[in-house]
Amino acid sequence: MTCALDVEETAGALGRYRRRAERLIIGGGVTLALAVGLGALGASAPVLTILSLGIVALGAGAGSLVLARRMRRALGAGVWSAHPAVGVGQSRYATSVVLRSPDGGEVWPLTVIATRQRYELLRPGPDGVLWWCGDPRAGGVLAAPGGGPLIWAKPMRGARVRRRIVARAEAEGLMRRPAPKQPQPVDVTEHITVDGLSVRLDALPRAAEPPYAVLAAHARRQAAPQGRALRPEADVRRVAWWRVRSLRRIAGTTRVLVALAFCAAVGAAALTGPPESDAAKLYAIGVLVLGALAYSCYRLVTVGVPAARLMARSAASSPPTPRRYVLLYDPQGGGPVLVLFPVHGGLYVQPEGVLPLIPPGPSKEPRRGLPSRPVGTAWLHGRRDFASGAGMPFVTPWIEGRPLWPAGPYHENDGRPEFTALLDRLAPPLETRAP
Repeated sequence: MTCALDVEETAGALGRYRRRAERLIIGGGVTLALAVGLGALGASAPVLTILSLGIVALGAGAGSLVLARRMRRALGAGVWSAHPAVGVGQSRYATSVVLRSPDGGEVWPLTVIATRQRYELLRPGPDGVLWWCGDPRAGGVLAAPGGGPLIWAKPMRGARVRRRIVARAEAEGLMRRPAPKQPQPVDVTEHITVDGLSVRLDALPRAAEPPYAVLAAHARRQAAPQGRALRPEADVRRVAWWRVRSLRRIAGTTRVLVALAFCAAVGAAALTGPPESDAAKLYAIGVLVLGALAYSCYRLVTVGVPAARLMARSAASSPPTPRRYVLLYDPQGGGPVLVLFPVHGGLYVQPEGVLPLIPPGPSKEPRRGLPSRPVGTAWLHGRRDFASGAGMPFVTPWIEGRPLWPAGPYHENDGRPEFTALLDRLAPPLETRAP
């Protein structure tokens, strides 16, 4: 690796970021042209609103394009390094991240330049690790382990603010965390003596995937209180899928009902005879709401209902297969993931597979409803069901007497590098030092 852009995931993430900025600029330009055209036709009511939307989109796109160029310069001039990280502060448009230097001697308080939604894609968790490329005195790029998605961060201003943020990060245990393994390959020249023989460290055998003991330790560090339990719902083994509250939400019925409510409100407003000055505005809102309703119904019929039926069939199938689980969280988005192991095999058994989960809780508390323990036993139902077009088994785990709905098919350990890379992303490897 000569620079961070040599990582395939990083290059792809930067390309997507730049294309999104270009789409915003094009959309803003089209919206401004539409506002000018409506103004020329004399439709003055919606012109200011459309003009404001165009200016906002154009400004956001231009700002994102500038950041994309900064990211390219930083990524082309440096390499990735892995750092223990703590996220501090909450606001809609900015937050703070504190990184610890690889040697553990310094801390770098940084201000993240990203919207809250984008920052959530790589928020460091309780066992958080972030990749960094840049100069902590001038700014650089942050990414989740693996090299994407990307956000820009700059050094925090104000000595008093920096001290306060660093103190909060240290109180959360930043300085006590183990050092993560660095992503770029390095030439190892150290030797250790084993039974009187000198052995190169890079010649020692390594397991293909981290064993149960390593992943369970990560899971315990990532564990956090789940909060209040979810309300009980109907047993999917005894009722139709549409009577199960969580399956209705996954299928998308809530979006359809919300769109219907907006359509009813717009229709009621139209029946009351709005003033002529508001008629064009009401007509535009009605078109948007009808479009949203049509799209929601289309997604419900083509995606939501088939997925809910597959989950219900999988959860009700028998006999179940017991497996040990380790509950981890994907740094790219924060979604829960089960890593599954044989029931018998000891602490150093290799993982059998990985199953991503749909967060069972509401949007503000997505971890509500997850297992109370980070490790335990899961009963897998549906090993004979296969995801359409994927060719991989679709299973539903039952833990603590209730199902956890899968976000995708079950990824079995096939020995490929992609599987090992996924585990390294879920539980970043730690540096091992010879005594």
